[in-house]
Amino acid sequence: MKSSILNIKSLLVTGVLIGSFGANAGNEDRVGSAGASQLLVNPWARSSAIGDAGISSVNGLEATYVNIAGLAFADKTQIKFNHTNWMGGSAGIALNSAGIAIRISESDVFAVSVQSYNYGDIPITTVANPEGNIGFFSPRANIFNIGYARSFSQSISGGINFKVISESLSNLKANGMAIDAGIRYVTGEQEQIKFGIALKNVGPVMRYKGDGLANQVNYVTTGATASLEQRSATYEMPSLLSIGGSYDFIFNENNKLILALGFTANSFSKDQYRIGLDYGMTTTKVAFNIRGGFVYEEALFNAENRSNALIGPTAGFSVDALVGKNQSALGIEYGARFAGIFGMIHTIGATINLK
Repeated sequence: MKSSILNIKSLLVTGVLIGSFGANAGNEDRVGSAGASQLLVNPWARSSAIGDAGISSVNGLEATYVNIAGLAFADKTQIKFNHTNWMGGSAGIALNSAGIAIRISESDVFAVSVQSYNYGDIPITTVANPEGNIGFFSPRANIFNIGYARSFSQSISGGINFKVISESLSNLKANGMAIDAGIRYVTGEQEQIKFGIALKNVGPVMRYKGDGLANQVNYVTTGATASLEQRSATYEMPSLLSIGGSYDFIFNENNKLILALGFTANSFSKDQYRIGLDYGMTTTKVAFNIRGGFVYEEALFNAENRSNALIGPTAGFSVDALVGKNQSALGIEYGARFAGIFGMIHTIGATINLK
């Protein structure tokens, strides 16, 4: 048993080294050619506050985005609700997220979550009515997740997450599916050293369909009318591979600092390097965490050549209080992301951990 664990450890360490030092510097020629970009947005406050660097350290429901293997470390039952003012207050886009994780055995955890984008009401315009005044439509984008994670031993956990993606305009719709998979390895006398690998957004192409692609054609010779539908182009999922490690600096029973490092190899954009800090202080009734992070990619400081708004500094905090006879935890959380010209992206929410 020990030899197999050592072999897996060696594989993970090798993967981290290869990913960090041998990976390509992104695929700039394919930037913007993928669709379903909402899959690249972390909807949760705590993990986004450390710049998504917690590939090996984030636990519970938030791990369904960062690395599904971390879901195996959820409590008996965890419930989360988060709200994000996507792309700042001026954009008027709301991202709402909710989910529940349930431990179904000592080793197995099952989770269901959903993310929903509300883009507000947009005026309908046509060639004949360029000024509008004929109604509104509300674009939507939703992601439905079903995740499962298992602890194979005290050191090794893994998981898989199935996603159903839907996008809709007034008269066009697109649906698709994608899969995430991840693994985590924990070692150290106090389990303070962790490694994680996550493969995300792997799935078939998507295509828009609907009445918006149809045109009415009148044949002069016969007087007949026909509906001709144009074919829309397909687009791929924004697949990526993330590799990360973390170390827990355990000062005493009530104080701990987590240092997390991550590398993301994107198939359709520049690669990214991540660093995050999570300091936690606990008392008999309250736990307080303050977080910060930074996401770096090439041309970060060049406004003309930046290809991603979700880079740069991040920050946040959370407060969890133990309530009731069963000492269940009720927490509030906040995360901030600095999105360049779009301003500040705020994520707030609540977490309930039932014992």
